[in-house]
Amino acid sequence: MNILGVILARGGSKGLPNKSARLLLGRPVIQYTFEHAAQSRRLTAIVFSSDAESLKAIARECGVTVIDRPAELATDTATVDDAARHAVETWERRNAATVDAVALLYGNVPVRAPGLIDRAIEHLIDAGADSVRSVAPVTKQHPDWVFRLHGDRMAQLRPNSLYRRQDLEPLFYHDGAVAVVTRAALFAALDMPDDHQAFLGADRRALVQSAEDAVDIDSPIDLFLAEAILRAREAEVSAGE
Repeated sequence: MNILGVILARGGSKGLPNKSARLLLGRPVIQYTFEHAAQSRRLTAIVFSSDAESLKAIARECGVTVIDRPAELATDTATVDDAARHAVETWERRNAATVDAVALLYGNVPVRAPGLIDRAIEHLIDAGADSVRSVAPVTKQHPDWVFRLHGDRMAQLRPNSLYRRQDLEPLFYHDGAVAVVTRAALFAALDMPDDHQAFLGADRRALVQSAEDAVDIDSPIDLFLAEAILRAREAEVSAGE
């Protein structure tokens, strides 16, 4: 199978400006994703889609093929799947080949579990699914434990008497580490413009991992968390040598 790794990052992030270019243990955040993709044994090729010249320069230094993302696909309202389709079509045109599936990797995720990308690809193939996404369990922000505020008055979102974590319904969120989708599902979504999740297809599978297996950088505290996890991993490696 031809499986294209598409790394996505744009320059106009408003939550944490330049988050993919921030330094983390001396390296730009996005460099970690380039390295994760390069370590995969299942990716046929890797491309980086961006509108940011500074990020594209880092990609070239890391030996990653750059695809210039059009301005209309780099706005706050542009969708991930539109950018992914543009990257796929550009790669296919350049290489006179067709991909079978796409591994979407966000450039602001410097922490991934080793081998995660390949496990997601293999799960997609083995299950015959339309998509596979990495997920982690919801814990402190579980819907049974959150509130709406009316002024300073608190109203429980889901009225209940649950106070033990073990009694909560198991729920999961996509942690952003990897999403693998078939080309067919990605492009079939063009016929369903009102469904922003359509590119994931009908048969959507999960790859469950721990919360510490992935960190996406959206705020300064995420940088501290990512640094702590990466340092802990380095210490484990050093201890095992």
